[in-house]
Amino acid sequence: MQHLRQLLEIENSELAQLLRFSLYGLEATLNQARTEFPLDPGSKICDEVLQELHNLLQPEPLQQNTGWEDPPDDLKLNHLREAFNADSELNYYLGNSQLQSITDSDLWNEIQRKLLRVPEDLAATWRSRTLDLAQEVGAIADNSNLYQLPFIRDEIIYPGLSGTVQTQGLTLYQQALSNPKNPQANVSDLPAAFLFLYMNFIEIDPDLHHALKSVFGFDVISLHSKPEQRDQYIDALSDRFQRTQKAEKNTDPLSILRAWIDMDEAIHSLVFVPPAERYSWWGKLQHESRRILKKVADEAINAGNEVRIRQLSGLYADICASSKDDLQLDCGGIPGEVLTCLRVYARINQDESPGRVIFRSSR
Repeated sequence: MQHLRQLLEIENSELAQLLRFSLYGLEATLNQARTEFPLDPGSKICDEVLQELHNLLQPEPLQQNTGWEDPPDDLKLNHLREAFNADSELNYYLGNSQLQSITDSDLWNEIQRKLLRVPEDLAATWRSRTLDLAQEVGAIADNSNLYQLPFIRDEIIYPGLSGTVQTQGLTLYQQALSNPKNPQANVSDLPAAFLFLYMNFIEIDPDLHHALKSVFGFDVISLHSKPEQRDQYIDALSDRFQRTQKAEKNTDPLSILRAWIDMDEAIHSLVFVPPAERYSWWGKLQHESRRILKKVADEAINAGNEVRIRQLSGLYADICASSKDDLQLDCGGIPGEVLTCLRVYARINQDESPGRVIFRSSR
C-alpha cells in the first residue's frame, strides 16, 4: 500500500489519475459483490480490503476556517473575498454563508466552485471580475495546471492561477473514461461518468450534501460533516450504476427505464444548500441525466408501453399531489416553489410512482 499511496500523491501525474480511477472502480465492484454474496467465505477479508481502499482514497483534510478565528487580512485576494461576500445577487443564489478559506489558493477555488451554482450569465460576469481582481495583485489565469475530473468530455471548468498566487483550476477529463473498443459515447457511459465525477467532486467540495431517500429520507445531509453518510451515498450511487448496467444488458425497455429513474434520482440527489440554480453549470450538468432518461422513456413507448415522465417544478402546491416524502428548506429560490426535483413522477402502464422534490417553505 505504501507505493500505491506514494503514486496517488504525485501531482499532475497521468499514472496517478489512472490508479485513482481504477481503485474507485475496484471499490465500487467489491461493494456490490459484498452485497450480493453476504455469506461468501471471503467476506471478512473483503471488508478489510474495502477499509484499506477507503483509507487509501481518503483525501487530505481541507484547510477551512473553523469559525473560531477571523480570516486573515493579509491575503492577496482579500479584496475579492470582500466583494464576493457583499454581493446581494450572489447571496440570493448561495445563501448568506461567508467564504471560509484562509489561503489565497483555497479562496480562489472556493469562489470558483460557488460560481458553478449560480446562473451562467451571472457566473460569467463574476468569473471575469475574479480574473481582473487577481491580475491587480499580479496573478494571471493558468490553464496548464488543472485538477482533472473524469467525465464523458473534455471541458475546462475554470482556470488556475500563476504568478503571485499559484493554484490549480478544474477541468473535465474524458481520457479516464475512454474505451478504445467503443470511442463513441452511449447511454451506458453516462452513469459511469457521473459515478466517477461525483466520487472526485465530493473530495474537493465541502459544500456538497445529499438528499437520497434510500440513504436518509428526513433531511438534506452534509457529506463533509457526516463522512458515514458520504460513504453510504457513494455506495448507493454505485449500486444503482451496477443495476443500470445489468438492465441494459438484458435489453428489456421497462427494466432499463426503471433502473434509469433510480439512477437519475441518485444523480439529482447530490445537492447544495440552497440547491444549484437550474441554469447554472451544476444544473445543466445534472440535466444531462434527464435528457437520457427521456430518450429511454421514448424507447419504452416505441416498444408499445404507456409511459409518462414528469419533472416536477413550479409552485409546490400545484405538484404536491404527484410527489411524496418531500424535503423543505427555508433558504433559496422563491417561497412556496420547488427548488429542485430529486425524482421524476412516472406512470408506466398501470403503475404510478410519485416524484420527490425539495421546496422552499412559504414563510
